Amino acid sequence: MKYGLIITAGGTSSRFGGTNKLLEKINGKEIIKYTVDAFYDCNIDEIVICANPDIKDVLNEMFKNCKNLKITQGGSSRQESVYNGLKVLDCDYVLIHDGARPVISKEIINNIKNDVVEKKAVSTMTKTVDTIKEVDKNGKVIQTLDRAKLYNTQTPQAFEYNLIKTAHEKLKGMDFTDDAGMIEFLGKDVYITQGDYRNIKITTKSDIALATVYLNNPS
Repeated sequence: MKYGLIITAGGTSSRFGGTNKLLEKINGKEIIKYTVDAFYDCNIDEIVICANPDIKDVLNEMFKNCKNLKITQGGSSRQESVYNGLKVLDCDYVLIHDGARPVISKEIINNIKNDVVEKKAVSTMTKTVDTIKEVDKNGKVIQTLDRAKLYNTQTPQAFEYNLIKTAHEKLKGMDFTDDAGMIEFLGKDVYITQGDYRNIKITTKSDIALATVYLNNPS
C-alpha cells in the first residue's frame, strides 16, 4: 500500500495580518516545517504541498533537499488546491492536512492511516464541548442542538485515493471547504478518527502563543 499526503498551503492568510502564517516561526522554525516534519516520521510515501503562488518559490527552496516531496500550485479555492494535489499523486490512500495545523501528533496520523484501509473515508474529529445554538439571520435563537451528536472537524482526513479523486471530478467547480463533505454529498459513508483538542489550526496571531505552548510540551 502506498500513502500520499496533500498539505494545503494555498490560502492568503488574510486574517493573520500582513504575512503568510505558514512562514511564521515558532522557536526559530516555520509552521509549515513543523507540519511536514510530523508526517515524515509516519511512513508517507509521497508528499505534495499545494502552495499559494506567493510562497511557492520560498517553499521550493525550503524543502529542496526533502525526498518524495513536491510543491504544486494551489488553486483559487481549497477544493481546487486539493484537486491539483490529487492529480500529481500516485498512491492507494491519501491524507489531506491543513498546513496551518503544526501540532498534529504521530498517534493521530498512524491511527487514521490504519482506519482508512478499512473504512475508505475517515475524518479526524473531536467532540464538541460547548453548547451550540442554531440562530436565524436576524439573530434570533431557533433551537439548542444536541451536543452529544456534535463533533468538530479537524485534519487530517483520509480517503481511498480513487474514491476522493472521483468525488473531486464529479463535483468540480463547486465550493466545498471540507473533503469529507464531498463524500457525504455523494451519499457515501464517512467515519471518525479521534482527534486532539491541541490539534489547532493557526488562523490569527493569537493562535501562535497557544501553538507554542503545545509544541514545547508534546504529550
